[in-house]
Amino acid sequence: MASASQPAPGWGTDRPAASWNPPRCGVPDLPTLPDGQNGRNRQKRFVLSGGHWEKTDLTYKIIRFPWQLVNTKVRRTIAEALKVWSDVTPLTFTEVHEGRADIVIDFTRYWHGDNLPFDGPGGILAHAFFPKTHREGDVHFDYDETWTIGNNLGTDLLQVAAHEFGHVLGLQHTTVSKSLMSPFYIFRYPLSLSEDDKQGIQYLYGKPKTDPVPAPAQEHLLTGIRYSQSVQPDACDTDFDAVSTIRGELFFFKSHYVWRLRNGKLQAGYPALASRHWQGIPSSIDAAFEDSLGNIWFFQGSQYWIYDGERRLSGPASISELGLSASPVQAALMWGTEKNKIYFFKGGSYWRFNPSTRQVETIYPRRMADWRGIPQEIDAAFQDEFGFAYFLRGLLYWKFDPVQVKVLEGYPRQISHDFFSCAPSSNFFR
Repeated sequence: MASASQPAPGWGTDRPAASWNPPRCGVPDLPTLPDGQNGRNRQKRFVLSGGHWEKTDLTYKIIRFPWQLVNTKVRRTIAEALKVWSDVTPLTFTEVHEGRADIVIDFTRYWHGDNLPFDGPGGILAHAFFPKTHREGDVHFDYDETWTIGNNLGTDLLQVAAHEFGHVLGLQHTTVSKSLMSPFYIFRYPLSLSEDDKQGIQYLYGKPKTDPVPAPAQEHLLTGIRYSQSVQPDACDTDFDAVSTIRGELFFFKSHYVWRLRNGKLQAGYPALASRHWQGIPSSIDAAFEDSLGNIWFFQGSQYWIYDGERRLSGPASISELGLSASPVQAALMWGTEKNKIYFFKGGSYWRFNPSTRQVETIYPRRMADWRGIPQEIDAAFQDEFGFAYFLRGLLYWKFDPVQVKVLEGYPRQISHDFFSCAPSSNFFR
């Protein structure tokens, strides 16, 4: 992806099987010497471009944007991609909108003035220029690609941008697989640096500045966080605080943690801290759902938060604003194909909620007996892609038929076995 004196092999073009190359970065790789000719390769696998910035406070500017994404989301993604590098170094990045900037980001097409033309959809996705070269700081993305954020339906802007910024800061391609600076594009989520990436960037810029010693009250808080993280729940032997279908994937929440299932399979890297996705989310949540606009609602105690993807839109706010009493919501269920029926459950009762007006439809609750076969009190609820509703309590779950309006035969079943492939538990009804 970084600039070179000649065009580079492309990413993901349609070629005959015999000549097809995996999607990859557009910069040619440096020649690799056998370990016997370069003993340092055995100890240090990251590769440097030969230059680095002489300062640590850098500015950046976005000239043009991709047509598929709104500008605010592109700005957030670019900032997140830069943060991957600033988190492990003393570097800071500040966006500017006028005047000169150290890093200049552009979405452009075909011939664009640097002798490295883009080639339309597929092929080369992006390239960047190393420090101390004639176009240092320039980062170019192919405008004609299908840019997406956080999924593999197109080309993930976050991953490509973070890779390009590695070049802009002075890193070449590494031979270590699964590193961000590997030349081959493979969609991985969540984005993270490998140890090789981290060692390379710290070789150039050093480690981040140490934070001042926290005050005693903060030390106590941090100790509590570390403790809670050390006792990571086991999905094979735990109940769950909340479950929700978000962006077509299933998220299970417990304490600080979240499990992520895609097409019924637990994704690599999970469980992970829920705050990795939603900064500012409370340490544990009581309920969650995604509305028809794609906004994600989280409830904890007497408060609620609303997020657009990973960006907080509002909150904390009192649930009394929604027409609910101050007592906690135990579960929330998005119901129906239009995602316009939301139900809140607590204390053996339920309310219907209108997300457009942000009000419950009546202050008087109905009884759980309307949901035939479901326990009086539940921990969590969600709807699958086929319209079935699932209700969780303890280690068990019930599957609810929307046509017959009752629980299916053969339920309850074990959450751990059916969703996490754990061995069936002998204490099924504990």
